[in-house]
Amino acid sequence: MRDAVIVDAVRTPIGKRNGSLAGVHAADLSARVLDALVQRTGVDPATVDDVVWGCVTQLGDQSSNIGRFAVLAAGWPEHVPGVTINRACGSSQQAVDSAAHAVMAGQYDLVVAGGVETMSRVPLGSARGTGQPYGPAVLERYDGFEFNQGVGAELIAERWGFDRGRLDAFASDSHAKAAAAIDEGVFDDHIVPVDVGGEKFTADEGLRRQTTPETLAGLKTPFKPDGVIHAGNASQISDGAAALLITTPERARELGLTPIARYHAGAVSGADPVVMLTGPIPATEKVLRRTGLSVGDIGVFEVNEAFAPVPLAWLAETGADPERLNPLGGAIAVGHPLGASGAILMTRMLAQMRRRNLRYGLQTMCEGGGTANATIIELLS
Repeated sequence: MRDAVIVDAVRTPIGKRNGSLAGVHAADLSARVLDALVQRTGVDPATVDDVVWGCVTQLGDQSSNIGRFAVLAAGWPEHVPGVTINRACGSSQQAVDSAAHAVMAGQYDLVVAGGVETMSRVPLGSARGTGQPYGPAVLERYDGFEFNQGVGAELIAERWGFDRGRLDAFASDSHAKAAAAIDEGVFDDHIVPVDVGGEKFTADEGLRRQTTPETLAGLKTPFKPDGVIHAGNASQISDGAAALLITTPERARELGLTPIARYHAGAVSGADPVVMLTGPIPATEKVLRRTGLSVGDIGVFEVNEAFAPVPLAWLAETGADPERLNPLGGAIAVGHPLGASGAILMTRMLAQMRRRNLRYGLQTMCEGGGTANATIIELLS
């Protein structure tokens, strides 16, 4: 079987809800990262076999196969296809996995994987207004429970014994880590500017540098009156896009490109859809078992900060080194544009791996409905 390698990874800045990117259509935002890959690598877009694109809320501006319209918005040749996939919050991580698998199997030689979400234009939960997604059999199986991620986060906090102070401290640390990374220019190499009204939008918008556990203490807990989950220890509603160029080592050499990392392995797993957000724990166990690696072999972990209890429960169950977890901050600090987040995590993980010369990185994401992806990549340059 062939190897699949990543030769470049880019993302837009992450815009806050109704912020600088709110006026940009999802296809145009996607086109910006597609254009950037071409500009940075010199690859002829006519040679791309497919664009595999994650997007969660495929309604309105994001409907009718946004992956295809991203290709057309970028001005790429009409013969280049595009497909849109949905594995909830892990959609663009699944896009990377699926693209890599196709390269390894010999179905693709050169493919772009990534995703987009413009939550300002297509709000979270929009699909609920168009029908009942679960169906009567699912509702009957779970006693009519209306699945809710915020409630799931409360259940995780209760099960693992995380009080509000612990969660708010984690959230505050996320902002501090992201601020330090921004100040050190860690993200500069993979963020591509977006033209908005004649101005260049270049920086993540959601960061709140003054966040402390004390400033978070007064926020209301909407999912439970005496609960611990609130807007400050949950991921931010955001807009953004990200893309990676994936090929074989041989094709990269033909194109004069130097691979950054090798796709080492991926795994998916399901979990209780009521608690919903614990899937990263079995997915991590599964991908490590598949590769023969241990937690100690991994130099950096990116566990999506959908809610603070998610990475904390993952940490408690895996026994990973806390210093290796989300060292550059996460979605609590800079946002979670759903369909783009998996690819954004991978650009962030690659930046940390190259910065510190870490051989292996593992990323994992909880996903609506109780599933999760886990992916391991290996640094090459």
